[in-house]
Amino acid sequence: MAFNKMWCTVALGLLLPVSYAHTDFFTSIGHMTDLINTEKDLVVSLKDYIKAEESKLEQIKKWAEKLDQLTDTATKDPEGFLGHPVNAFKLMKRLNTEWSELESLVLKDMSDGFISNMTIQRQFFPNDEDQTGAAKALLRLQDTYNLDTDTLSRGNLPGVKHKSFLTAEDCFELGKIAYTEADYYHTELWMEQALKQLDEGEVSSADKVYILDYLSYAVYQQGDLAKAMMLTKRLLELDPEHQRANGNMKYFEYIMAKEKEANKSGTDTEDQAEKETEVKKKDYLPERRKYEMLCRGEGLKMTPRRQKRLFCRYYDGNRNPRYILGPVKQEDEWDKPRIVRFLDIISDEEIETVKELAKPRLSRATVHDPETGKLTTAHYRVSKSAWLSGYESPVVSRINTRIQDLTGLDVSTAEELQVANYGVGGQYEPHFDFGRKDEPDAFKELGTGNRIATWLFYMSDVAAGGATVFPEVGASVWPKKGTAVFWYNLFPSGEGDYSTRHAACPVLVGNKWVSNKWLHERGQEFRRPCTLSELE
Repeated sequence: MAFNKMWCTVALGLLLPVSYAHTDFFTSIGHMTDLINTEKDLVVSLKDYIKAEESKLEQIKKWAEKLDQLTDTATKDPEGFLGHPVNAFKLMKRLNTEWSELESLVLKDMSDGFISNMTIQRQFFPNDEDQTGAAKALLRLQDTYNLDTDTLSRGNLPGVKHKSFLTAEDCFELGKIAYTEADYYHTELWMEQALKQLDEGEVSSADKVYILDYLSYAVYQQGDLAKAMMLTKRLLELDPEHQRANGNMKYFEYIMAKEKEANKSGTDTEDQAEKETEVKKKDYLPERRKYEMLCRGEGLKMTPRRQKRLFCRYYDGNRNPRYILGPVKQEDEWDKPRIVRFLDIISDEEIETVKELAKPRLSRATVHDPETGKLTTAHYRVSKSAWLSGYESPVVSRINTRIQDLTGLDVSTAEELQVANYGVGGQYEPHFDFGRKDEPDAFKELGTGNRIATWLFYMSDVAAGGATVFPEVGASVWPKKGTAVFWYNLFPSGEGDYSTRHAACPVLVGNKWVSNKWLHERGQEFRRPCTLSELE
C-alpha cells in the first residue's frame, strides 16, 4: 500500500519516519465475497487481453517470417529479382499499402476491454483505509489469541480450509501500519519477522535497509538503546552513506556516553533501568486480560457445585399455547447472571431469508451515544449491521412472535431485529446493553425505557474465535448455528445488572452472523413486575 510519508527531526537530530494514520476496517465477509467475485472477473478480463495480445503478436510474427524469407532472396540478386514485373509490382504494393497495415496492427491497442472493465470495477475496490483496517484486524487477533508472528506469517491457524502465508513484503507492510499508529511493539514484531524471512533466503522486493530503519527506531522508542545501536550498525553495513542512520548513530552514541558519565558520577540510574526493562506491550486493564483469556477459552471454570445447578429441559414458554404440544429445547449456560440457550430455535431457511434481507443494507455497526442518546459508530465495535422490521417479511414477524412467546415479554416496544456480520477480526469490546444511571438520555429518543433484556441468535458456526464472553463473571458462550441465548440486563427492580457486561470476541477464522433483539421496559409492567429490593 502506498503511504504518504515524510521524515521529521526531533531533539538532538534523531530522525524518524512518519506516516499518516488511517481509520479502522469495517468490511463484512459478505462484502468481501463480492470482492473475490470482482477479482475473478478481472482475471478473466486479463486473460482475454493476453489472448488478444498473443493473437496480435502471432500475426506480426507470420508477417516477419514471410518478409524475412522474401528480403533474403531479393537482397542476394536485387536486379534479377526486380527484373520480374510481378516482384516489382508487389514491392510497390507492400511498401505503399501493406507496411501501413502492419503499422496499424502494431499500434492497435488490445487493452481497451481490460482497461474499461478495470475502470468499472475500481469503484468497488477497497481503499487505503480498508487495507489499514485489515492489517489492524490481524494485529488485534494476534493479541487476543496470543499468536506469535511466525504462526500468523505461516498461516498455521486452527480450522483453516485454505492455508495462506505472509511474504516478507506483507510483514513489512504490517510493521509500517503499526508504526503509523505509534504502536512500536507490533512494529518491532513484524519488522523482525520480515527481516527473519529475508535472512532465511526469501526472494522479495522488501529492502533490508528500509526494514532496519523502521526496526531500529521502534526498538529505540521502547527503551532498548543497545539493540537500536546494533540494528543501526547493521543498516550502515548495508548502506554506509545512509544519512538518517548516520545521524541516529551519532545521537545514540551521545545518549550512551551521557549514561556512562552519569554512572561514573554515581547518579541514580534507577529510572533509566526501569525504562529499559519495562514491558513492551502496553499494560491492559484487568478486564482486558480477562476478556482476552475468555476469548481463548482460558476463563474461570465453574465449580462442580454450581455446575450441578445447570440443567437442560423442554420449555413451553410458561404454558404458551404454541409450545405446549411442541416445546423447545433449552439449556442453562450460566447461573448468575442467568443465561439460557435455546437450541434449534431458528431454521436454516429462516437464517438465509434474514441474511438476504440484511445484505443489501449492511453498514457500519453503531452504538448508542450516552451523551446524545443517538446512534453513532465506535472504534470498539467492528462489524456491519442492518435493522429489519416485522412488517418487511413474514419471516421476521414470525421470529419476533417467537421471541415474545418464549420470553413472555412484549416485543411491540423492542428495537427492530438487528443483523450483524463479523468478518476478519470483527469484534465488539466489553460493553453494557442497558443505559446506566449516568446515561439518563441513552434511549430517550425511543421513549420505551431501558433495555430490559437481550435475545441473541447465532446464525452461523465459527471455525475459531467469535465467542460471546462476560468478563465480570467469567462466562464464555460459543456460537452454534440455529441457537439463541437470552439474558436479562435489568433486575426486576429496574436496576442494571452489571454482571451482564459482555463482549463479542474477534473472529479468528471463519465468518460470524448473528441477529439480536433488544427488549425494553415499556409494556413489561405486568409481564415482569417490579420488586422492592434493588437487586431482585
